[in-house]
Amino acid sequence: FVTKSDYLCNVILINKGVFFMAHGHDVLHMMEGNSYDTKEDLVKAIIAHFGADELFHTCSAEGMTASELVDFLAERGKFMPASAGFTVDSSKICNH
Repeated sequence: FVTKSDYLCNVILINKGVFFMAHGHDVLHMMEGNSYDTKEDLVKAIIAHFGADELFHTCSAEGMTASELVDFLAERGKFMPASAGFTVDSSKICNH
């Protein structure tokens, strides 16, 4: 059985295969204590942490690339300005 214990994930059954997708919360927690100058910098950090082929899901969407997830999170106000660029607004990470 394959697990990814380094971050939370859901098992998605597609065509009788098992796929793991990291949750958007995992990215938000990865961002805590860090800031990013641009969206592209954050996308690069996500890919470095989770891998280039990782797809992401949230409570309301799934199958997003790192870039699509960043857009999704930005549209929902999950980021706030930082002294250099932006960071996660920890008060907007839901805990479920």
